[in-house]
Parts: sequence; C-alpha cells; structure tokens
Amino acid sequence: MATAEPALSRVAERDRLHGSSLAVLRVGVAVLWIQNASWKVPPDFGADADKGLYFWASQAVEHPVLTPYSGFVEAVVLPNIAVFGWVTLLTEAGLGAFLLIGLATRFWALVGIAQTLAITLSVLNAPHEWHWSYYLMLLAHLVLLGTAAGRNFGLDGVFRPIWLQSRGRIAAILLRAS
Repeated sequence: MATAEPALSRVAERDRLHGSSLAVLRVGVAVLWIQNASWKVPPDFGADADKGLYFWASQAVEHPVLTPYSGFVEAVVLPNIAVFGWVTLLTEAGLGAFLLIGLATRFWALVGIAQTLAITLSVLNAPHEWHWSYYLMLLAHLVLLGTAAGRNFGLDGVFRPIWLQSRGRIAAILLRAS
C-alpha cells in the first residue's frame, strides 16, 4: 500500500505541471492578441497613411496566398476598412481578454483559429514574414481548443461545476464554450 502513495503523488504532480503549462500557453496567447490589438488604430486603421491594419490587409492583394481571398480583400475589406478594422480590433481585444481570464476558452480558441487563418491568408507571402509564426499561432489555438485550457487556472475551471448543475440554456452554452 505504501507504493501507491508515491505513484499518486507523481500523477498529481504531473497533472499540476500539465495544467500549469496549459495556463502559461493560454496567457501567452492572450498577451499576443492584446499586444497585436494595440496597433489597430481607429478611425481609419491606417488607410490615410497606408500603414497599420490597412497596410497589412493590403498585403493579401499585393502578395496573394489564395486568389479568391485576395479578391475579397481588394473588393470588400479595403474599401470598408473602418468596419473591418473595428471588427478586427474588437475580435482581437476579446480574444486577449477572454483567453487571459480563461472564460469560454474553447469558443475563443475557435475565434483565434479563424482570425489566425485570416491573418495567414493576408500576409503569408508578404516579404520578410516568417511563415512558421502563423503555423505556430494556429497550433497554439488548436491546443487551447483540444485541452479546454481555461479549466486550468481559468474561470472555466471555477464556474464549470456550477454550469454542470444548472439546467439553463446559458449554462449549457458556457459548458460547450469552456
């Protein structure tokens, strides 16, 4: 019986290490989004000076990755950069905030995957871009999604027992999102 206790201790230690590692990844990805939201400056998002979000979105046209996406950016996004700029700014700020506190982490990981794909399709072929940064962003979000990383040192882990006991629709949605 004495040998079971050290084995259980090792399992608990391993579980804490796994949970801590996921929390560090989640917080690191959150900080990435928060930092990247800082250069999306309203009201024109860089359109007047061909910089900022406008410049980087235009890279999808100048250095296309996927022709239909490039056409969409040229015909719809760039002429309406103020609308798309606000959507981008609010999406990335939301990504950072919710991943930081670990709330609805699986939902926000899906949003992060979609946003990463949009960024990748815009700048993957741009000069001086390191393509692996976009692949790593995608992989990080897949890990956050697959591991429900907000359950480790996040609000998903705090509120999940309450949501499990609730019969409400919002609790059911938050359970799936966590």
